[in-house]
Amino acid sequence: MSEFKYRFQMYKELHKLIPTIYAEAKKKADEIGISPELKGKIGLTGAVSSCHALLSKEVSQAIEDASRKVIENKFLAEDIREIIKDVYGDDYDAAPVNTCEAGLWVSFDALVSPPMQGRGDNYRARYIAPYERHLHHHGGYGRPFPGRYKDLFADRGVTAGELGFYGKRLDHVDAVYVPMAGAKYQVHGIKGHPGVLLSTHDSAQTLRQIESTAQRQAAYLTGVSSLGYDTVGYGYGEKDANGVPLFQQGLSKIAKEYGVPYIVDNAWGTPFIGTDPRAIGADVMTYSMDKSSGAPTVGLIIGKEDSLVSIRRALGYHSDRSGAGFAYGKAAYVTYDPGKEALVGLIAALKILRDKQDKMITPLNKLHAICQDEFKALPEKFQKDIIISKSVNSLAVEINYENTWKNGQMGIPIFSIEDMYSGTNILQTGMAQMGIIPTIAYDGNIFISMGLGTLDDEGNLMENETRLIVKAMVELMNIVCKHAGVA
Repeated sequence: MSEFKYRFQMYKELHKLIPTIYAEAKKKADEIGISPELKGKIGLTGAVSSCHALLSKEVSQAIEDASRKVIENKFLAEDIREIIKDVYGDDYDAAPVNTCEAGLWVSFDALVSPPMQGRGDNYRARYIAPYERHLHHHGGYGRPFPGRYKDLFADRGVTAGELGFYGKRLDHVDAVYVPMAGAKYQVHGIKGHPGVLLSTHDSAQTLRQIESTAQRQAAYLTGVSSLGYDTVGYGYGEKDANGVPLFQQGLSKIAKEYGVPYIVDNAWGTPFIGTDPRAIGADVMTYSMDKSSGAPTVGLIIGKEDSLVSIRRALGYHSDRSGAGFAYGKAAYVTYDPGKEALVGLIAALKILRDKQDKMITPLNKLHAICQDEFKALPEKFQKDIIISKSVNSLAVEINYENTWKNGQMGIPIFSIEDMYSGTNILQTGMAQMGIIPTIAYDGNIFISMGLGTLDDEGNLMENETRLIVKAMVELMNIVCKHAGVA
């Protein structure tokens, strides 16, 4: 039983106690054996933009071998197309970009935004996005509709005002947000912001709401978008017999019914191993290939050929004006060119994903077992409400604890994404105090993956180091629970 009557009181107390929590976290790190030599060299994930995973020897060797060779980028781009078609078939194509966000930007501009040229005023375009986690990425390319969401991203990022996330809004484009049925949007955290709590998401009911929204917006509708993830904590826990999320399948059917593209943000996803664009009916799927796929910093767009023609034209990859089909030129989005070394590393990573999938799955299975074991050290009263899921799509383990809050009782403290941006997410900042690079740990959902001091040069899991950092995460959660008065 918590000593606090209301949520804000608990978070206010945690804010006051941050120095104490940090001191205890540092002491605990020493006690469990995080040596000075390890601090700052190990992390809970190599899939965040602030600190990328280390490359395997196979990928880094490919980059080194190519660095002193003369290779035209157009040949590398064609190699990438061939690998994608090897797996997904000839009706699918690919376009490399420098980041996943670049892939989203060019996809929305090429496929969703209205034309700029022609007499008279531009028409408005609207695309539908479920109100889910990470919405500021795939849901950030239009002005929010309805107006109640206009300030949803006001404090995201480190740049104020229109130069922050708002700066990427496309002309005459609106993003229509639809709340997810069964989800909870409770205000949590020290900063205080609606958390996006999705483990109880009802896919069928949300799809009915999105269908109704599409009918109302039919005159303006030019696209549908969502994440490409596969876990309960992201709202994709309901699946068919083949393990394909029903929500993604339903969104693609709605998009097809209205003749608009279904654009999927699968930043923390893995081609060939994870979410299959064919199975969910995606027109376009974008990836951050340096997150779970083992590539250097580079993005990738995979999608149906007809959609990729417009995207590749915008990037300068699709045919010379003379009619030759083999091009790597200049176009509106030439700024998103990833460069030769990134392309070479991308090719090496894609070949591993195509030909050596066990190399990726085996360490994931071991990580999952370690997480199941170590998280038993959280308070016993919360154990049955913690969901530990293995994400093949993200090659990660998801720890979802939002259901520890139930029946009016407070559970494990939840920090919002705004806490992450303001530096008041203790489950992230506290890990840094312990000498461990943190992972995404907001809205009652934690993603743990490999890559920062937890894989050897061959890509094998280093079990001792991995167990140590997972143990540290659990110890920090216990410290926070104690000071929140819930343990």
